Amino acid sequence: MRPDPDGFADRPAPVLQMRTVWISDLHLGTPGCQALALLDFLREVECETLYLVGDIIDGWQLRRSWYWPQSHNDVVQKILRKARKGTRVVFVPGNHDEFARRYLGVNFGGVEVVEECMHITADGRRLWVTHGDLYDGVVQCARWLALVGDVAYEFTLKVNRWFNSARARLGLPYWSLSRYLKLKVKRAVSYVGDFESALAREAQRRGADGVVCGHIHHAEMRSIDGVLYCNDGDWVESLTALVEHADGRLEILDRSRTARTPQTVVKRGLRKGRKAAAGQRADETAALLDQVL
Repeated sequence: MRPDPDGFADRPAPVLQMRTVWISDLHLGTPGCQALALLDFLREVECETLYLVGDIIDGWQLRRSWYWPQSHNDVVQKILRKARKGTRVVFVPGNHDEFARRYLGVNFGGVEVVEECMHITADGRRLWVTHGDLYDGVVQCARWLALVGDVAYEFTLKVNRWFNSARARLGLPYWSLSRYLKLKVKRAVSYVGDFESALAREAQRRGADGVVCGHIHHAEMRSIDGVLYCNDGDWVESLTALVEHADGRLEILDRSRTARTPQTVVKRGLRKGRKAAAGQRADETAALLDQVL
């Protein structure tokens, strides 16, 4: 097998041919990011347009503690490679990568950075694409509370990793504790419902047929008062993406059942993270992030 100039081995042709793919909340730069599962998905899918709907890189976490294993670098390189090969890549920054909002209108290696945009499906529907944090009252009105919640969320994810390491040894599939709590705790369910309704109302005000967003890590596709609400989920808990088929049909793909969950990735990543924090950041992507964060 001949080497790949971008560091990826030759693989069979993509098995998923889509018109459009939306992914968000990758949270690269955190131990919770399911980078290997995401890489598997990106290698299998081919599309005309790839939307990165915010929280791609977790600047909040990287400011607290540097963490950047090779698998996270591979995700960035894979996305850039898709752009070089002709995929239109559009990046809509979120609250965790809000540093990128300083570069709206700039094109980085074929990746367009925009505040928001309107997507026209193959069957003529207008979908407003936004991360969604600007319509989250907690983020906008009580940033300190959002930061506290982020720390608590990271702790839940750490417990979740321990739990899934044990499940993996028993041959059981991945299961998200944080997603379970989100769907069971009454106040969390109310928050999700309020968020979805706010986005649907704003999409209607803008004259759109629907909205595509991320932010709350809860994949969903449903009609709200005649407006199509689509949330593409995340690659921390849900491992989901929203896709558009050639005829305009939309679908949420769930990769949580087939995700790779290696038990050694976190430990290796932490070792690399410590070296990087000590000044050994030879990697170009890590150097760029160190400048903009």
